Amino acid sequence: MGGVLIALIGVVFIFLLMGVRVVRQGYVYTIERLGKYTLAANPGLHLIIPFVDRVGNKVNMMEQVLDIPGQEIITKDNAMVGVDAIVFFQVLDAGKAAYEVSNLYVAIMQLTTTNLRTVMGSMDLDETLSRRDEINAKLLMVIDHATAPWGVKITRIEIKDIRPPADISNAMARQMKAEREKRANILEAEGLRAAEILRAEGEKQGAILSAEGRKEAAFRDAEARERSAEAEARATKVVSEAIAGSGSQALNYFVAQKYTEAVAAFATSPNAKTILFPVEATQLIGSLGGIGELVRDSLGTGEGKK
Repeated sequence: MGGVLIALIGVVFIFLLMGVRVVRQGYVYTIERLGKYTLAANPGLHLIIPFVDRVGNKVNMMEQVLDIPGQEIITKDNAMVGVDAIVFFQVLDAGKAAYEVSNLYVAIMQLTTTNLRTVMGSMDLDETLSRRDEINAKLLMVIDHATAPWGVKITRIEIKDIRPPADISNAMARQMKAEREKRANILEAEGLRAAEILRAEGEKQGAILSAEGRKEAAFRDAEARERSAEAEARATKVVSEAIAGSGSQALNYFVAQKYTEAVAAFATSPNAKTILFPVEATQLIGSLGGIGELVRDSLGTGEGKK
């Protein structure tokens, strides 16, 4: 009896041990009772009925990454391009993910592949290369809606790489080079144009300043000539008044003064070696005599006034 009791206790212990299930963090186990899905076991310790209940699927509830293999897609303008993509998704309902679709990963991959061909096939090559964000947004909306009955949330879809054909890549490289050379030529031409404009502006300002300088110089020359003429007029007036008051003696005085200054200028000239007087010496003596008479008259007049 003791051996039977021990054996019975061992069987019960094994039976209970078979009913203990520990669910790891990040996973949810689906529990099937007699082949039918009954509940989803969250992370932690759970007890099930051995031989009646069993773990159907171990569903990963963490966000997962699914790599979409390279696809050859024909664009709207009949260009063949290679495309790689990745899908980020997370299971929200373990029961639906386990029993609403046969193979979740294959289903998401096939669904993404077909919609990728549909979306990119409706675009031109230039649009597929320049509108990746729009392609990602369209794929995300379509695939997330399609996988909602499976208890899956598509968080992101990213196009990793778009590979156009080699001849198109070479043509695009040549086009890009031509565009850069065009921009460089345009910038160079604009620089030369700006330099010519600045040079012309400088010449214009210089001409304006030069004209203003000539105008100011002419004005000052005219003013100087005007003042010189006024001084000459005043001197002429004084001489005329002196002649009118003293008669021919004053005129002889002025003529003799100019004559003497002219002779002195001849004498001081560095090129003059010999001085020839084209007049008679008596004229010079007469002039000097006139000057002497003027001086005497002036002195006599001054003494008489005293």
